[in-house]
Amino acid sequence: MKKHRYQKLLEQIVNSEAKQVGDFHATAKMSTELLFEQLEVSRVVISGLSELTNTLETVYTEPAIALNVALQFRPQPLACPIFVEELRVNRHVASDHCVEDCRLIELNGYYQQHDVKAALEVAIRINGHLEGVLSLERHTGTPAWQDSEIQLASQVADQLALTLATQYSYDKDERLKLFLSATEQSDQIMMVVNLSSACIEYVNHAHFELTHIPKDQIIGRPVQALDFFKQFPQKAESVLAKARAGESSEEEMKLVRRDGSDYWVRLSVKRFISERGNHFALINADNCTEQHLHQSELERLAWRCTLTGLYNRTHFSCVLDKAKEGHLVLIDLRGFKRFNDTYGHANGDLMLIEVARRIRHFADINHITEIARIGSDEFAVLIADSCDVNVINALIERLYRQVELPVSIGTEQIEPKPALASVDIASIEQLFPALTCADIALQYAKNKQGDAIQVFNSALLNAFKEDAQIERDLAVAIKGRQFELYYQPLKDLQKQTYIGAEALIRWHHPKKGVLYPGAFIDIAEQTGLITDIGAWVLEAACKQLNLWQHRQIDISMHVNVSARQFFSGTLFEQVWELIGRYKLTPQSLILEITETELMEDIRLATNLCNELAELGVGLAIDDFGTGYSSMRYLKQFPISKLKIDRSFISDLSVSHESREIVSAIIAMASALNISLTAEGVETKEQELFLAEHHCHQAQGFLYSPALRVSEFGDFLAKSTLVH
Repeated sequence: MKKHRYQKLLEQIVNSEAKQVGDFHATAKMSTELLFEQLEVSRVVISGLSELTNTLETVYTEPAIALNVALQFRPQPLACPIFVEELRVNRHVASDHCVEDCRLIELNGYYQQHDVKAALEVAIRINGHLEGVLSLERHTGTPAWQDSEIQLASQVADQLALTLATQYSYDKDERLKLFLSATEQSDQIMMVVNLSSACIEYVNHAHFELTHIPKDQIIGRPVQALDFFKQFPQKAESVLAKARAGESSEEEMKLVRRDGSDYWVRLSVKRFISERGNHFALINADNCTEQHLHQSELERLAWRCTLTGLYNRTHFSCVLDKAKEGHLVLIDLRGFKRFNDTYGHANGDLMLIEVARRIRHFADINHITEIARIGSDEFAVLIADSCDVNVINALIERLYRQVELPVSIGTEQIEPKPALASVDIASIEQLFPALTCADIALQYAKNKQGDAIQVFNSALLNAFKEDAQIERDLAVAIKGRQFELYYQPLKDLQKQTYIGAEALIRWHHPKKGVLYPGAFIDIAEQTGLITDIGAWVLEAACKQLNLWQHRQIDISMHVNVSARQFFSGTLFEQVWELIGRYKLTPQSLILEITETELMEDIRLATNLCNELAELGVGLAIDDFGTGYSSMRYLKQFPISKLKIDRSFISDLSVSHESREIVSAIIAMASALNISLTAEGVETKEQELFLAEHHCHQAQGFLYSPALRVSEFGDFLAKSTLVH
């Protein structure tokens, strides 16, 4: 009868829906209720072993008690190795006197607390692993545990184990589906490669999104079908070999799709071994194209000229600092600022873009990678190969010819005026950077007639060293008052009297003697020392003019002003202060500036000239005829005098063109009612021509060289006596 009853109980559990679907909690509830109903027991407890914490957690009890009390005193598996070992070996422990049973000694505290006299502890196992315990408890030691009860409890424990296995299987399947769903939704490429067959077992959707290659063209194919293996075969084989050896790899590379577009990936490869012992490689790959594009954009902004796309000065300097050989070529566009002012900055940009394109084309043809725009209108090329000098010279000549070709700006054809300098990097001294040497050579190239190409050499370096010494000496000269003004008289050709003096600086060098302006003015302008020198000249000239005016000597004082001094922003205040201090007669101070310098900034020059004119200061354009001023600008400026450049005067007797030019200048000055002075008059024939054509004034060696102030006074006195 009992056997039939037990069999029916077991069938209820076996056939239950909870057991079929792997619902362990519902199956445990049913089992405890049925066992408590059919067996003479005080309590039935089913507990499960937590995989995470390795502790027994109560699943269900009958009769029910608070779960936090149910196993309050039942030791956990780690604390009762004797009990766990007994369950592992014998599957169950049946004890009619459990408190005294040595097999259950580790559970004594629990038994005493709950007044348990007899206990049947049955293991719930899966593949030999303890997954939980089915406990039957009696508060008395009678009746003794029967074999049929032990067999029933063991069979129920088996069904609970099967329920757990089903639950685990369902959970595993659910987790697998969840994992596959997650991997398919992931933006990261995930791929599994069989290391034995080198075939691709799995790849997620992200691979298609990045590569545009469908799954069916990847899964089941050899790993060599991947872009990585096609485009980087050696590196890919190395990664695969490392995976087979159990080593991890990380790589980052640029790949090309079938349509020719680029993309960047960062991949990691790790080996794993399946439960069956098969070796696989897990490949994870991230699309880092955006990062590289962003990085490239940052590098472009940091290292590239935004207008031309060439490298900028910062990048080029870094490369040049590391170069030990090769040739540096600098390209400068002469007169570019004037072009900008005439045609506008937009057209100036078009000119720069076209020149940059030509240089890039030249570089591409000759396999040159380092080309840069290092200044407003200055470009640099580094020819890394140490070629023969003749080859380099031919390359530079070819580059020069390409750059000087006409550029279409609107409807006009404009001819760029390049100047080129080259430096053999291996041949220069370490103390002088290649760029410095190239700059030195470029200054010489700009002053050349014909092809403006200059190769740096030792002679240029020596000249540079001398200029550097002059620069140092100039700084000392300014503080040590080593300068003196000489004065060259200006003659009125109609009245045949001397009406002015041009102040000319002389430097009493302690070692080299008296130096003329040509020996140091250019260096002073390049270094900025011209501002201090010009300020001294202007004050010394005003002071001397004041002394002459006190002596009733009625002459004007001509003072040369450099472009740097003219546009310094302080000239007006300086002149205003000097006129007030020395109480100079209006129009007696005349400032001279070359027409080329005056054209550097038309708007600023116009404003400043008007302000100076309001102070009663005259303005003379020096070296007229050699620059690029136009009639419009001459009318725009409050000019009081033009000075014809000496180059036209010296050729009057031999050059018909010079005579025509001088005649035209005189006529123009007359039409504009501007005073005119001819410079460099040395012969009576020249004077006669100028006087006949109504040139107002002249100066030159025919009358007198520049004189010291005492000699100038004597000269004026003698000329007065003569006339």
